[in-house]
Amino acid sequence: MLQQTITNDTPVAMLTVGQLKEALGVIQSAPVQTVQAEAGKHYVYGIDGIARTFGCSMPTACRIKASGKIDAAIKQIGRKIVVDAELALELAGKKTGGRK
Repeated sequence: MLQQTITNDTPVAMLTVGQLKEALGVIQSAPVQTVQAEAGKHYVYGIDGIARTFGCSMPTACRIKASGKIDAAIKQIGRKIVVDAELALELAGKKTGGRK
């Protein structure tokens, strides 16, 4: 019987059942790496996420974002807005400015 070498370019249809089992066994026995998010990080997305975090309406969430108070918690690329909810709540709770 002729022994073929299996490369990354070998079509699955060209493999025998034994070769396929062997290839799948190698994949299944490989250790699985899991990526865990940093502890305490909870992200919300968009104006809707800001509104749900603060429990307010969408126009109020737009005003909160535009005020600049939570800018350190916001990452915006184009139209996509990602907000660290914990940091946003912490920043919004701090008193800044106001009357004297």
